[in-house]
Amino acid sequence: MTLTKDMTALRKRIFQIIEVGSLDDYPSRIYDFVNMLAIVVNLTISILYTYAQFRTRYGHIALIVEAVTVAFFALDYLLRLFTARIKFDKFSEPRALLKYIFSFGGMVDLLSFLPYYLPIFFPSGAVAFRMFRVVRIFRLFRINAYYDSLSVITEVISSKRQQLLSSVFLIAVLMIASSLCMYSLENEAQPHVFTNAFSGIWWAVSTLLTVGYGDIYPITTWGKMFSIVITFLGVGMVAIPTGIISAGFVDQYSRIKRMSEYVRTEDVHFLKIHLEEQDAWVGRTIKELELPLGTIVAAVKRDGRVIVPRGATQLMVGDMLVIGAEPFDSDEHIDLKEVVLLKHSRWIGEHIRDLDISRQTIIVMVKRKGKVLIPNGNLVMQEGDKVVMYTQQHISHAHHIEV
Repeated sequence: MTLTKDMTALRKRIFQIIEVGSLDDYPSRIYDFVNMLAIVVNLTISILYTYAQFRTRYGHIALIVEAVTVAFFALDYLLRLFTARIKFDKFSEPRALLKYIFSFGGMVDLLSFLPYYLPIFFPSGAVAFRMFRVVRIFRLFRINAYYDSLSVITEVISSKRQQLLSSVFLIAVLMIASSLCMYSLENEAQPHVFTNAFSGIWWAVSTLLTVGYGDIYPITTWGKMFSIVITFLGVGMVAIPTGIISAGFVDQYSRIKRMSEYVRTEDVHFLKIHLEEQDAWVGRTIKELELPLGTIVAAVKRDGRVIVPRGATQLMVGDMLVIGAEPFDSDEHIDLKEVVLLKHSRWIGEHIRDLDISRQTIIVMVKRKGKVLIPNGNLVMQEGDKVVMYTQQHISHAHHIEV
């Protein structure tokens, strides 16, 4: 049982490291940086290696760098297999593995390193395997996860996928229809060019997508007239997916702007409380604290670890509690005044109950040597104390605090 818990904890920690981490998780941030660096370096080396001069001078260094980065890709893939159960926690172990392996990210991760090692076992297919290394470029999509601005691209394509598929379907239908029509018009004049119904597909692609390669073109009058019509249709067809994506970007950024301008935001105020041995909360669970409505224990810091509190979480001596509360919904502010007791202050050495202050004045707290003291009648004032009070009186050299 203990071994299973330890394994689960290890998986969770590895998963936190290899996924996009928070700013406070330094191992995860380091792993993210290494991952991005390996992707960029590997692709850069792959491009530079195509230059003969670079291969001659730095070929051996490039091969070493490629071997190291590919080994990192392989290690990354194994770690993601190991943590698949955590990523897909609603599935069993085998199903979680299959879901990751056959996902787009899993296939890209696999093809990022597998073609590099396959020639070791199948030397005859080295040339074919090398072609699959081009798949590594898709690892650039992992960088997309590190920046919110880049993720807008993914969100736009995902939200407009139905419209994009419809436009692509229209273009495909128009290509096939154009190829059939051009075959009917040009087959007799150019039997060696338009040999069958689908021989005009390349012409339709270059015309509709406005590539204009020019290796296949009509020579008859009707063929040229039909080609003019198809060219005009091609301009409109290509503009459809472009317009869809452009509108998607406008909608996405407009939505983000509306959220920032029209959504009312309020700060949540947090307090840090350090539990001492004599505190009444020590040994009690979160649900037993009976906190006021709108107040929560947001986190518990224990032995350098941050624990997400549950109702059954038991508090211990030395715990640091982070308590959050909703802001007071009122336009009325409370003005407090802070007074520092200097050497000749007449309050020094006096008990709070003996201070000559108005009945309308309330001492809220006393700050002494970095500690906050809850005032009571027996507390003796000392030099350097910062006394925070609520009063309507004018006090010289007092600092106003607005709550």
